Formats: sequence, C-alpha cells, structure tokens
Amino acid sequence: MVAIIDFGSQYTQLIARRVRELRIYCEIFPCTVTAAALEAKGVKAVILSGGPGHVHLDGGIDFDGEILGRFHILGVCYGMQLIAEYFGGRVSPGKRREYGETFFYPGKNEKIFGGVQKETVVWMSHWDYVKKLPCGFEATGRTENTQIAAMRSKNGRIHALQFHPEVVHTKEGTAILKNFLYGICGLKPQWNPESMLQKTEREIRGKVGSEKIICGMSGGVDSACLAVILHRACGRNSLSVFVNNGVLRKGEAEKIVKTFRSRINLKYVDAGSLFLKRLKGVADPEKKRKIIGGTFINIFEKEARKFGARFLAQGTLYPDVIESVSPFGGPSAVIKTHHNVGGLPEKLKLSLVEPFRFLFKDEVRQLGRELKLPDFIVNRHPFPGPGLAVRIIGSVDKKRLDILREADSIVMDEMKRSGLYGEVWQAFAVLLPVKSVGVMGDKRTYENVIALRIVKSSDGMTADWVKIPYDTLGAISNRIVNEVKGVNRVVYDVTSKPPATIEWE
Repeated sequence: MVAIIDFGSQYTQLIARRVRELRIYCEIFPCTVTAAALEAKGVKAVILSGGPGHVHLDGGIDFDGEILGRFHILGVCYGMQLIAEYFGGRVSPGKRREYGETFFYPGKNEKIFGGVQKETVVWMSHWDYVKKLPCGFEATGRTENTQIAAMRSKNGRIHALQFHPEVVHTKEGTAILKNFLYGICGLKPQWNPESMLQKTEREIRGKVGSEKIICGMSGGVDSACLAVILHRACGRNSLSVFVNNGVLRKGEAEKIVKTFRSRINLKYVDAGSLFLKRLKGVADPEKKRKIIGGTFINIFEKEARKFGARFLAQGTLYPDVIESVSPFGGPSAVIKTHHNVGGLPEKLKLSLVEPFRFLFKDEVRQLGRELKLPDFIVNRHPFPGPGLAVRIIGSVDKKRLDILREADSIVMDEMKRSGLYGEVWQAFAVLLPVKSVGVMGDKRTYENVIALRIVKSSDGMTADWVKIPYDTLGAISNRIVNEVKGVNRVVYDVTSKPPATIEWE
C-alpha cells in the first residue's frame, strides 16, 4: 500500500489516481499523520504532495519527521522542499514563479528515470526552490531555471522531484512513477475495478449495517453506479430518490426513470416548480448552487423520514470535493461550491455516505462497466448537479431554460452525429447574459448569445479546448440560430483549465 500525504495541493488526488492506474492501492492522509499510524496500515511507500505553502516559513507545520526515516519516500514539489529542509538543505524563495511546461534533463543512470528521454517535458508550478542540497543527497535532474530539479538520498531510499509527475502535462510522468513504485519500492500491481467495487460495498455495509439508506440519484454515471451498488449492498433497505429539479436536459427525467425503475428501488419526485421558485431572480452562481443544494437536501430529508432512513448516499467525486473544500485538512484553495459538498447545510439531519469521495470520473466509469450499466450511462458526459441553472449566466427562468435546453439538445445531437461525442470529455452550451444585433429574414434582431464549450480531459482537474472540425461547429451553429427561437449568435470558448474552469459557473 502507498500513503499519499497531503500538504494542500490541488493535485493531491491526481497522485492517487496515477498510482491506482498502475494498479497499486493507495490512500490519502493529512500532513499530521504519524509514522506509527502509517505502519499500522501496512504502508510500504510514502509520496509527499505539493502544496501552496512555503517550507522556510512553515516552521510550525505538524509533520512527523520519523516518516522520512521509515519508508521509501517520493517528494513532489513542496514535498521535495520539505525533505531538503528536514535533512539540512536550504530552500530559498525564487525571484519569479516557474510555471507550466518546462524541459527537464534527468541525470544519467538514475533508476527513477529509467527509459525517460534525455530531454523531457515536465509541469512546474513553484516559487521556492532547493538552493543547497542536504547532506547525504545528490542532484538527479535540472531545468534551465532550476539546477536542483530532482534529487535522491545516496542510499536510494528517498527521491524528490520539483515538478509534478502526476499531471498529464508531464509527458513521462507515469513512467517516472512506475519506476519509483515498481523498480525502487518493489510493489506489485493488484488494484483493479473489482477491488474498487468490493471495497465500496464493504465500506457501505460497514457504515450502514442493517439500517436504511437513501441515495440522491441524478442519473449521471456517479449516482447511477452508487444506486446500483447500494442495492447490491443493502437490498430493499436502500431507496434511490431521483429528483426532477426543473433544470435537467431535454427528455432526461423520462429516460432515467425508464432505465432504472426495474433495476433498483427507485422513487421519482417532480420538484421543478419548487426549485424555479427558489431560484427566481438569483444571478450569483454561489447562491444558485447553495439554493439548489439546500433544496435537494430538504427533499432528501423528507423522503428519508418517509422511508425510515438516517443515511444519505451521494455520488460525490473528488474534483467536486477539491474545488469546494480542503478534504484532508490542508490549505487547498476553494474554487467553487458544489451542491453536494459545500452546499450542504451545517445541521444535516442525515449521516452522509460518500464512497466515491476520493475517486475520479474515469474510475467510476470502470465501476459502471463492472456493474454492466448501459453504455449511454457509463460514457455520458459529466453534467453538473445544479444542471442547466449554472449554464445560464445570470438569473434563471422558464423562458431562458427553454432556450438553453433546446440549444443543449442540438449540441448533443450533432456531437453524436459526427462521432465526436465519445472522443471528448465534455460538450455543452452556455446561455450568456448579453444580447447581440443580427439580421434574420431581412429584419433586425436583438437576441441571445449561446457559447459552446467542448473540452478534452482525463480527469476533469485540467482540460484543453478541442479543435472541433469547422463542419461540425458550423452545423451546431446553424441549427441553433435556425431552430432555437431567441438566439441569433453562437460563439466558441477556446480557454483551457487552468486558467478557466470547465463550467462557466
């Protein structure tokens, strides 16, 4: 087992994801975890994450230094700087930030860089740097701006990297992690979807026992997988509640009910008018998310009372968690509130069960295939819990929802018609809070603008906009302006994440 110690990095869970891709089980721990606790868990190797802090200023950090003496260690970014300081090296503040793709030059005959090119692209994101090596360490790689961009202890037990091998922008990051885990630590690949499924079922049974539980089901792959697993684990003691919040896609409610009614214990609640009433006149995206989250909880609590349940299961994924709260006690920055994380009330009357809390979308899709869910569920694009409400920039009302719902349907239709739907991470339409002048039928128009957002990603933490063929873009645009009343202009979003997020709100 591998322990990943979190120092507040936005990328901590990406490390876990890469380790699991190499079929090795891992867990994430707060930076306050002790060496004894890790040994009791059966940990064989430890990875220290990056973080927003400054080692030379964080003298009060409650980190158990014994960890560095008991396990194979890989330090990443902040983790490397912590190792350097602990063993007597010196970390200095940089004059400028080294950020983005950078050429890295690994040292010769280094086991951790076995098979890696002599000049390879890595992803840097740091201000501080190791200026002086600690005693007993050697430099093992450099960049043009950072002379000590990698180092290791002379006994080969501790390795450290100033760059982030976990992000996709580090071209040979997976190979580097594989060299560390397989070659240096001697670990063997045994983690797979079946293992994930068994662990999830054990966690649910262990927490719920013979009591009743309800599941907040949206129809996406996350909550669909969870609903089926709950039914496997708890049988008739589980109830999946599918709420039509009035901001779903075209035909969504009918399709979900038809698909799952015969497979799980399902209850359909039509609450569209309630959600729209509470959203009336609200333009701020955080307020919209909190209103939607609070209304969902009101409904779930009501249904739980009827069913006699005191547990609520949600298909919360790690990208939701990391953008909403710091899940491990580290100083991770909050990006936005997600309705099923930061939108929960302080005095929730139900005990939460979130077994996917530290999984990524692709891992849940693996679970879906293991559960033999329909392909249109397993491979469907991510859809936000607040639905179309956060794809309408500004206030939400029925008229604007109708416009966006029709535009969104056209985007889905054309992406599938072109064969591109399965090749991208997400494609959707956004209704902007501006109008533009146009000419239609020889008359002046002053109508709404739709923005298209189509991105590719492997995990949702980073994403690049897709260079969609002009024929497809043209077909989407022509259909929207011709078929959706109230729209006379379509634009395309060509911004990556970061600096933008995938959703606009």
